[in-house]
Parts: sequence; structure tokens; C-alpha cells
Amino acid sequence: MLEEPGAEAETRVFTIPAALHQQRLDRALAALVPEFSRSYLQQLVDAGAVKLGGAVAGKPSHKVRAGDAGNIELRPTPQSQAFQPEDIPLTVVHEDAHLLVVDKPAGLVVHPAPGNWSGTLLNALLARDAQARTLPRAGIVHRLDKDTSGLMVVARTRQAMDALVGLIAAREVTRQYLALAHREWQGAPHRRIEGAIGRDPRNRLRMAVVDPERNPGKPAATVADLLDTTAQGCAVRCTLETGRTHQIRVHLAHVGHPLLADPLYGGAPAAGLQRQALHAFHLAFAHPATGERLSFFAPPPADLRQAWAAWGLRYNESEWLASQPAAAP
Repeated sequence: MLEEPGAEAETRVFTIPAALHQQRLDRALAALVPEFSRSYLQQLVDAGAVKLGGAVAGKPSHKVRAGDAGNIELRPTPQSQAFQPEDIPLTVVHEDAHLLVVDKPAGLVVHPAPGNWSGTLLNALLARDAQARTLPRAGIVHRLDKDTSGLMVVARTRQAMDALVGLIAAREVTRQYLALAHREWQGAPHRRIEGAIGRDPRNRLRMAVVDPERNPGKPAATVADLLDTTAQGCAVRCTLETGRTHQIRVHLAHVGHPLLADPLYGGAPAAGLQRQALHAFHLAFAHPATGERLSFFAPPPADLRQAWAAWGLRYNESEWLASQPAAAP
């Protein structure tokens, strides 16, 4: 949503060059004002903030002519103002010249988006590290859902960012989670859940296991190891082989064990827990600069431990730390 014109708006004058003759207005503006997205510029045209020859421009699809003179009023939007530093405390598990590893609390959004244009991890990183301003997404290379807690790696240089993105794409980063799920565990205590994940064709707001021959989806696999189970629910260690949106939430729900307090996938608040019961407790990868194997652990926060105890599940740290993969899957 665009703000009304005001003191914060900036007006720029332009003349359409010969190279843009007969181009769509929005395409021409994207070439003339390259620091703003085409979708943002389309919004400005629709809002009457662009003039050609002294008259308000019609539509983004209007064909411009070489020599057309005009001006554009660059009004702020929530999105354009989102990438601002904010003093938000972060728990840093590791820091060096190339990267950070942070333990994200539940409730913290990773990246600004509609509904959460401020108060995000990205805003915190911009305030904490001047280098973050020089990097796409402030160095963020992967995400956790808002209500998932746990470990994330963040790049501090462009070289580290490119290397970490490559490691994740090559499945050379170990990511393991602790989950509390509804119902007594069914099936083998060690199982590999495999199923392509895509948009749920019946509800576009969520993901689902889909038949890729009928609906778009990407291959996905999660290794689930049972830690303990009662008649009410179970504690499970999940290892990602792929990193699809909502993957653990979707896969566990698919096999009949939705996460506690995850209503999007069939879970309900229980055991005193009001947020989805998922924590990224283990992260391991080769350092992008030195090649040294790094491995980090973050015990589950108090709300998960309390829910664990409320259901009478055994909390044996040595058990869920056992059998860690020597290398990324």
C-alpha cells in the first residue's frame, strides 16, 4: 500500500530516450529508475504518481515515445521502508569475520513481508553489523518460520553468502529439528518420509504433499527418529534431506502426526504450548572460508521443555543428540 504524497516523497524528472521508444511505461520506468522494483513502479502509475507531458499517465501498459517528458513521485511504501536497522537483541552462538550463527526465538519473523514490515531478524542484523547493508537480504541464506525457534547461519561477506547458498543447494548442510506432535507414534521408530511438496490445490495458503504429475511440487524427504511417545503425543527428531517450505510440518501431518499448536496443518494448542512445536537444534556445515567442519547445538527453549514434561515424555538430551550424521545428508 502506498502512502499519501507528502514531505517524504521524492520527485524525479525524466525524458524517454530513443532506446525505450514504444516500450511499456512500467518497463521504461524500471530502466530509468532501476533502484525500484517494477511492481512498485506499477503501483505508482496506478496511484497517479506518474505524469507524461504534464498529464497523469494512464496505465502501466501505456506505450511511451522517444522524447516524452515526465516526472514520477516516489512515495514511500511499507516495503520501501522495511530495510531499516532496529535494535533487536539476538542470541549469537558463533561469530567470525565470515558468518554468524544465531539462535532465533519463536515469534521473530526472519524477513520483512506483508504484515511484518519491521521487527524482523533482517532489521536486527542491519543494526548489529554494518557489513549487512552490503549484502542481499542482509546475509540471510535460509529461513525458519516465524514460530519455529532455533539455529540459523547468516553470511557476513558476499563470498561466504555465495558459498553457503551453494552448500545448502548441494544438501551439504545438516539441519536437525526437535518436534512435538499429536498422537501416539505409528510405524517404525526410524522412518524416511518422502513426498513431493507444493501448494495445496484446495488451500493456496498452505503446502501439501502432492502428486507431481497432477500438481506442481518439488521432491522432499525428511528422516524422522522417534525419541519417546505416549498416548497423547510423541517427541521426534527430524533431519532434513531437502529444504522445502514448511517441510517438517507438512510431512509429519501427512503421516498422521501434526505438530502441537500448528493449526494450519491440523495441530492444536496442547500441553501449555501456543506456538508450533518445532525447534532447529542442530546445524552443521563446512566453513565457507576455511573448510573446517562446524557443528552447533541449541537446546530447546523453556516452552518446549515444559510441554515435553507436561505430556510425560522423557527428556533425555544424550538420546536426541545421539546418532548424529557425520556429514550432511
